[in-house]
Amino acid sequence: MSPSKREGAPLATGPAHRGFATDIRPDHLLISEMVSEGSRVLDVGSGDGQLLRLLIDRKNVDGRGIELSRAGVNASVAHGLSVIEGDADTDLADYPTDSFDYVILSQTLQATRHPKQVMEHLLRIGRHAIVSVPNFGHWRMRMQLVIWGRMPVTPSLPASWYDTTNIHLCTIRDFVDLCDETGAQMVRAVALDSSGGPVRVNAPWWFWNLFGAQAIFLLRRRGS
Repeated sequence: MSPSKREGAPLATGPAHRGFATDIRPDHLLISEMVSEGSRVLDVGSGDGQLLRLLIDRKNVDGRGIELSRAGVNASVAHGLSVIEGDADTDLADYPTDSFDYVILSQTLQATRHPKQVMEHLLRIGRHAIVSVPNFGHWRMRMQLVIWGRMPVTPSLPASWYDTTNIHLCTIRDFVDLCDETGAQMVRAVALDSSGGPVRVNAPWWFWNLFGAQAIFLLRRRGS
């Protein structure tokens, strides 16, 4: 999440991946479907490398990662992954334009200090960008604020307000607006409910904003 640790997400049962847990996050499965076979991938905020390992195993990608936490880097390297220590807010500027086929930012944008700048770098570095974001407009979060007057705590965002790394909270609708501001063309978008199942594909944005616990976007630079 900071370009390092991500708060929890619903899990789906899947095959073991070389020492990782047997559960695979539903958003990771969807991201793997968006990535082409044999492509060159940069996972920003790669955590302990579970998504990167999944992409290498399932899509035979040339996968690299950048991760803020030393523990995450060590865990990734221990699993044979090419991950370096770095900060999305400062280090993405050093990557050349179009140096990857896909740049992935999974459940991390809301923990960066400069989300718009990070988005612009993702779209510059990769021919495609895949971004997943938790939705702070989900009905459970709204109810906790309205009824109990407390900052929301949900299964997908379990940290209390004083212990969260999320510093720029947004809704699905907010992220769509950010795509417009950064010149991102939406190739595909999927919203997941709190149990990890897909929200109705042809639903309007307000429906996604109310019932989607998170959303995943496949993007590219407009006009590219």
